[in-house]
Amino acid sequence: MKPSHIEHIGIAVNDLDESIKYYQNVLGLECYNIEEVKDQKVKTAFFKVGDTKIELLESTDPEGPIGKFVEKKGEGIHHIAFAVNNIEEKLRHAEENGVRLIDSVPRKGAEGLNIAFLHPKSTFGVLTELCEDNNK
Repeated sequence: MKPSHIEHIGIAVNDLDESIKYYQNVLGLECYNIEEVKDQKVKTAFFKVGDTKIELLESTDPEGPIGKFVEKKGEGIHHIAFAVNNIEEKLRHAEENGVRLIDSVPRKGAEGLNIAFLHPKSTFGVLTELCEDNNK
């Protein structure tokens, strides 16, 4: 599969505004994008650290995936995302190698990326996201 880099690390939070203050005021990072992804029931905020991004995720619905995650596990690291080219091919490759897919076809995510998730039961407990940037 050979991802090019870690695209981002997703962190589930209860309060996006309070979390942003920590990343800005304590770590000195700049929040460069806030957006809502309605179909995923989440509001996101992004920070750059070198070539990698931190994505803060606040649920907009307690029944959404982030709402359920925070209710069950609390705030914290939710997923790791890898940048790939030809995401459809990478999904087939993962499935052919016994990985359970959450998304069998890519969908639109934050920042206009095509995204797909691999099930953590197949990835040693780590929810894994594949991201393809067709905007480049």
